[in-house]
This record gives sequence, C-alpha cells and structure tokens, in this order.
Amino acid sequence: MTAAELLARGELKVRGRIREASNAVLYCSVSYEGREAHCVYKPVAGERPLWDFPDGTLAQREVAAYEVSEATGWGLVPTTVLRDGPYGEGMCQMWIEPSAAEDGDGLLALVEGEEPAEGWKAIGFAEVGEGETALLVHADDTRLRRLAVLDAVINNADRKGGHLLPAQEGRLYGIDHGVTFNAENKLRTLLWGWAGEPLTDEALRVLASLRDALAPGAPLATRLAELVTAVEIEATRARVEAMLASGKHPEPSGDWPAIPWPPV
Repeated sequence: MTAAELLARGELKVRGRIREASNAVLYCSVSYEGREAHCVYKPVAGERPLWDFPDGTLAQREVAAYEVSEATGWGLVPTTVLRDGPYGEGMCQMWIEPSAAEDGDGLLALVEGEEPAEGWKAIGFAEVGEGETALLVHADDTRLRRLAVLDAVINNADRKGGHLLPAQEGRLYGIDHGVTFNAENKLRTLLWGWAGEPLTDEALRVLASLRDALAPGAPLATRLAELVTAVEIEATRARVEAMLASGKHPEPSGDWPAIPWPPV
C-alpha cells in the first residue's frame, strides 16, 4: 500500500489542531487495512478568503504542488491528496516527523557583517533592534537549491523558514503550498541566495523533463487541470520555459514583496 492510498482511503480521526496556522489545520491519524500513520488535514471549509486567490482553492493547490514535486523526482513535498474528511473536502498530507539530528536552525541564520560566510548565501538585511540590522542568510544547500527551483516553477508566494522540515536520512521537505500557481508573478521566498546565478545541470534536466510533462495532454498537465485553472497551467509552462531560456535562477521582479512576512 502506498502512502497516497493510505491517505486517500483511510479513516481520518482528528487528534488536535495546529493553532499557529492562518487556516484550519488539523492533526489527524489515518488508518486502513492494519496500517496507521499521522497526517495533516486542511478542510476547504477552514480556508480564509484571500484577495488574490479564488476562494476554496488552496487545498487543490497544495495537491498540485505535490504533483509537480513528484514529477521533478526530488520528492520535496510530503505525500498529499485531496479527499473527503470529517469537515468536508480538504487536503490531507503525510505528517513529517522532524529529524532529531538536524533542525531548521542549520538552514537559516542571522549574522553580523555584510557578507555571508563560506557555505551560506545572503538573503538580505533584517531589523533586529532599534537602528540595528543583521544579515539574514540561508545555507548553500543542494536540497534548498532544488526547493528554490520548485518554488519558482509553482510560483510559491509564501516560502517561510517554518515551512522547511529537515527529516530523517537527510531528507528535506517543504510544506504549506496553498498560495501557489497564481498566473501573476508572486514568487515570495527566503531562498533568494541563488538569484541570477546559473542553474545547475541537474536543474536544467529536471526543467526540460517538466516542460514535456506539462505539454497539453501529458499526464501531469491532465492531472493539474483537475486542480488549477487552464490559465495557471499555461503560466506554469511559461515559467519553466523562461528558466530554461535564461539558464538562471529567477530574480525578484520588484512588483511584489520578495520576502514573506513574518519570515518564519
């Protein structure tokens, strides 16, 4: 049985609520044919309206982000499905238990000075007190760089530090992808350290594969058509083509706040 089958077919039982979230996020157990796991369930009924995204579409966008992540082969988004639950239709995502050997503190930091140390990439300056600033940096980490590419493809408008989950066996997951796939450029992230730099050969191969997977009639494009609009799929194709044409990580457009607030 796959994780997706367990999430889609299993019995959901609500165990608690994650109150820090802006939308309704429920911590659940899911069980099916003798197998049990923990998961996050976000019912559509618990989504707060947003001015720039259609109401009741965030759960579908979370699933769409998972589908694109799977198409890259990087597995950066936990298994995610759309299903009915105790409070109606919603997104159901496998719970990721953080690794005891690694935490998010090793991925982001505030440092003194104007240049990052070796192994780190600068994001920008942040106010840390009255008249005082510090340099916000993220690790020069292959996993983060892959996530930066994925975020550019899905047009993630909210990549915060708290959405980075280091897991066992050196895995890194990104979560909270409800505000993605907008047709307008809304990329807002903490992972700007590679902005304007050449994409890796690996990233270029993945983007070329995504271009094929997003072609009209291809399985990924067909699946996304069930989750987001035709205009948003075409915009996704355009973002992939733009990165392949430039061969570089995108840079902030200047038309939209580049860094989410709060950053964590």
